[in-house]
Amino acid sequence: MSDSHNEVKEYRTGGWSAHYVLIICTLLYAINYMDRQVFSVILQPMKMDLGLTDAECGLASTVLILGMALFSFPIAHMVDRWSRRKSIGLMAMLWSGFTFLTGLATNFVTVIIPRAFVGLGEAGFVPGGTAMIGASYAKEKRGRALGIFHIAIPLGAAAGVMLGGVISASYGWRTPFYYFAIPGVILGILAFFMKDYKTAVDESASTGIKGFFAALGNVLKLPTIKWFYPALGLAVFMSTSVLIWLPSLIMRVMNVNEAAAGMLVGGIGLTAIIGAPLGGILSDFWQKRNSRGRMYVPALAYLVSAVLIVVVILTKFSPLGIALAVFYGIVASMAVPAFATVSQDIVPVAHKGLSMGLVVFAQYLFGGAWGPWLIGWLSDLMGGGAEGLSTAVMLSAVVGVVGGIFFLVAARTYPADAEKVRRETVLAES
Repeated sequence: MSDSHNEVKEYRTGGWSAHYVLIICTLLYAINYMDRQVFSVILQPMKMDLGLTDAECGLASTVLILGMALFSFPIAHMVDRWSRRKSIGLMAMLWSGFTFLTGLATNFVTVIIPRAFVGLGEAGFVPGGTAMIGASYAKEKRGRALGIFHIAIPLGAAAGVMLGGVISASYGWRTPFYYFAIPGVILGILAFFMKDYKTAVDESASTGIKGFFAALGNVLKLPTIKWFYPALGLAVFMSTSVLIWLPSLIMRVMNVNEAAAGMLVGGIGLTAIIGAPLGGILSDFWQKRNSRGRMYVPALAYLVSAVLIVVVILTKFSPLGIALAVFYGIVASMAVPAFATVSQDIVPVAHKGLSMGLVVFAQYLFGGAWGPWLIGWLSDLMGGGAEGLSTAVMLSAVVGVVGGIFFLVAARTYPADAEKVRRETVLAES
């Protein structure tokens, strides 16, 4: 992939068209996390209104994440075979519609059904967006571009809890879902105007369902995958559990309402926006000096963040604890652009979307999807309240440490897998 033209027209990197892709995908990713994270700040008032348990509240988040995990790689394969920009536009409108329907829930069943479809809608976005951004920028700048893309995670999460908390406290827990559905539809329409790259064909795979399984096998046979995917699942078990339960934990420990907890968690999230681009820059910098550098970034990020979140909870959100929580947000967000870039480095052009879809599948089905429910269940088991939930969230950090160690193991084979596809060319869309 380069800016030059050969006999076969290559997909031109950089320029306004690349920046438009990055802007639209980043804004959609922020809306994605707004729609997802607002649920955490309305958990407590929703629980009281609908008479739910901690386990049921956690299961509602687990259902969304399972929807993302189970549909991520089949939809990502479709994205590779069809159109990235059309898929992204349709997905955005789908998850936004079911975000609106979440606000109409009257019981546990009518909470989890729309949340499952929100997860289905979000399933194809991250693979498609990652593939498009990765193709739009030269390889040596890919980490930085994906670092900007992943600013959307803390930015969207912060907006979700801050705006959602204020709106919920003023107008009821249902109202944020109505408001947050609107921008996703608008951006979904704008996504249809992004510049896409030519769909590549895997000559070793047939079409249809056989082609899907052949493509799946081509990715899963890579040696790096054996440790990379379990590492993602274990690490994201911790980060998702913290993301979902932190507002409720603050409400219980500090005895504040959802607006105050949302402002505090949102403030922490906003300071973390430096973590994603910093992680992207660091992964590019380290990779130039060490062929395993991009894999070392998530390994260290999750090991350090696991220690930080335990200390934060033990301090009971004292001023020192809040300062360390800010540092946790920065460090944890540094991991994401690094492992997203790894997912694009080790596969051929024909499987870029599928590769990121499998990342989504692995990080949630191997751990992240079960975190919110399991932490809620453990909290109930230990008596609930501030103490029960505090202990449960701290236990999630142990899982994060194991995930960090697995990244170090995966780093051993990453350079060899990346070298196999280093010279592949991305072609322009007709």
